[in-house]
Amino acid sequence: MSALKRDAIIFFKVLIYLAIGFILTENVLGVIYEKFGISFMGNVWVNWFGLSYLLYFFYTTIRVLFTNENNQLFKKHMKSKVFWVLFIVSAYVVFIPFIKGKNPF
Repeated sequence: MSALKRDAIIFFKVLIYLAIGFILTENVLGVIYEKFGISFMGNVWVNWFGLSYLLYFFYTTIRVLFTNENNQLFKKHMKSKVFWVLFIVSAYVVFIPFIKGKNPF
């Protein structure tokens, strides 16, 4: 597979996860926050990117653990420190409103 084709596929996967994350942020996460008395206002795009990255993280983790494909890109992601730091930050962004009782972003 050529590098350009591989990069185009990765780009479209990122766009798909951003779109799915946006839909879930508006229709699911916002409802859950409101149910717990957390106003869903402010810079909700931070929550959107956090949720989108969480979805990408779980997709990558499941793909590495449960498929036998020899995909070096996903294996490199799993060994990357930035991948794990972004996971921690995105989990913080999505779950901190439950601890603080408000959306701090």
